Amino acid sequence: MGGLVCDFVHDDREDAITQLSSRIVSPSPPSGSTLSRRQLHLLTGGLMVGLLLAELDQTVFATALPTIAGDLHGVGSMVWVTTAYVLAGTIAMPVCGKLGDLAGRRAVFLTALAVLVLGSVVGGLAPDMPWLIAGRAIQGLGGGGLLVLIQAIVADVIPARERAPYLATIGAVFALAAVLGPVLGGWLADGVGWRWALWLNVPLGLAAIGIAAALLRTLPVRPTPVRADVGGIATLSLTVTALVLVATWAGSRYAWTSPVTLGLLATALAAGGAFLLIEARTAEPLLPLTLFTERNFVIPALAGLVMAVAVFGTVNYLPTYLQMAAGLSPTASGLMLITLMTGIGLATVGAAQLVKRTGRYRGLPILGCAAVALALFGLSRLSVASGLPAVGGWLLLFGLGMGCALEILVLVVQNAVRPDQLGAATGGYNFLREVGVTLGTAIVGSLFTTGLTARLSQIRTDAVVDPSGLSPAALGQLPEPDQVVVMAAYHDSLVPIFGLVAPILVLSAIALVFVRPVPLATRVPSP
Repeated sequence: MGGLVCDFVHDDREDAITQLSSRIVSPSPPSGSTLSRRQLHLLTGGLMVGLLLAELDQTVFATALPTIAGDLHGVGSMVWVTTAYVLAGTIAMPVCGKLGDLAGRRAVFLTALAVLVLGSVVGGLAPDMPWLIAGRAIQGLGGGGLLVLIQAIVADVIPARERAPYLATIGAVFALAAVLGPVLGGWLADGVGWRWALWLNVPLGLAAIGIAAALLRTLPVRPTPVRADVGGIATLSLTVTALVLVATWAGSRYAWTSPVTLGLLATALAAGGAFLLIEARTAEPLLPLTLFTERNFVIPALAGLVMAVAVFGTVNYLPTYLQMAAGLSPTASGLMLITLMTGIGLATVGAAQLVKRTGRYRGLPILGCAAVALALFGLSRLSVASGLPAVGGWLLLFGLGMGCALEILVLVVQNAVRPDQLGAATGGYNFLREVGVTLGTAIVGSLFTTGLTARLSQIRTDAVVDPSGLSPAALGQLPEPDQVVVMAAYHDSLVPIFGLVAPILVLSAIALVFVRPVPLATRVPSP
């Protein structure tokens, strides 16, 4: 405990609010950067535009999901609207990270933006749930690439010791998008229709491509010939896809001992083994295996994976719970998430300034994991009669924990690797974290939808003819006794899951104690 206290104590007595406000709006140019203040501001602005678009796409369906499932009659496949985006993004992350190392990040960044726009068009035209899921997968390929490239671009031009405030600035955009996404999705679902959550991406995406093309000209150019690790990409994609299918189907659509489940597990093992063999022999591996010999890569990456399982596996379905169990509208359920994102924004900015002032970072992720574990335990104690202030309080603590950990873990990873492995390491970290997002979303979604479907099928009332088409609007039209039964079904299907995932955050906090306190670099890496 003494070590944690030392990590947070400093002698500076300046006014904290003034300092945070001035630095997050206009961070001073790092002494070790090769770019001017104006160039850094333009570059950061270009990255923010891309991040805003990608993060809006990831969160905009959170509050609209029950309405979409009702319109397209797909409650049973509801989980795939989110999982498809995350799965595709998971696969894209190491690929785009490595391509950025080889070919320069500007071209890859622009390509990722274009792919995201294409997926929005496909999803906007969707006549049924499978078509929508396909569009979301295409969106995910672009969105996953953008996240990795943004973090790697920041590391290209800003030294590690002074990088945290810039990561916090981008993290603030993440928090803003995470707030706007559910609110926008709920507002559209209540009004002109959820498809506009996709169509709005087309003009925004085209504008982002134009802005990014102009503002990212200051990035270093790497003339290295591109030698794509095709075998690594193929085997990694197959491994992740098989694992997600197991997490989604096993125990619900297929038994754990069924030929389908066992076949998928065998496929994941075989493809994973082939991936390791390919990476050990190829000249330009997608994920250099030497990364896994570095403690300050392995521990933060595993901690990020574990946190993602808990965080995204629960938060993705919280708006559904607030609508169907607490009776909120899609817009109101999105507004409830403001408390979560407020915590993320405050903690991200505060943690960044603390790291810049002191150079100490180990204690922040540990406290972050502990806070998220406590928040999950609190959420698991909710009842149908719990008031919204109680929900908001636990969500605020949840966000504070996330803000203390997520960006700092990226900084630890980037500070531990060679400059020529920066993109691969950033992509590898985000890949493992997104594996956690994918598995968490799939596992929690599978448990939630399986329990929910079973409970809804037991409801005996003439008013509920098709449980797969049950939406918030349909719930409001039911007789009051039937509403109570349906709301209880949603509550009993989701809330207990929060308590099941809390212990893994405790394990993550314990693992982070073993991170080595490597001094943060004060100069930008040479290409």
